[in-house]
Amino acid sequence: MNTGEHAWRIPLGEYPELVAQGVKNTGSEHYGGPVVTAGGLVFIAATSFDRKCRAFDKTTGELLWEATLPFSGSATPSIYEAEGRQFVVVPAGGGRSRPGGPSDSGAAYVALAVPNDSISK
Repeated sequence: MNTGEHAWRIPLGEYPELVAQGVKNTGSEHYGGPVVTAGGLVFIAATSFDRKCRAFDKTTGELLWEATLPFSGSATPSIYEAEGRQFVVVPAGGGRSRPGGPSDSGAAYVALAVPNDSISK
């Protein structure tokens, strides 16, 4: 942060209609921010159109994992620990999806367990 230089940058999110036409890695409209675990995982689920939650390596920007949520993850995830396990909770919903689109509005909380070997490095 002292130098203002970027360690890595990637397009975040995709439009399913473009992916179906073979156009990938476009980036998309998104709402919400990332969280970073002590082990260096960046979780973000802010993409409105593809409804995905993703985990990146904070040093390299490598996509390590992704999953489709029931609704758009239009908020910043939360991290907590219980009984020695670390969890990420993603609020999914919020009405940011397109009407009639791939993820009509709804509401859910999705809890993800972080693998124990990813908790700290």
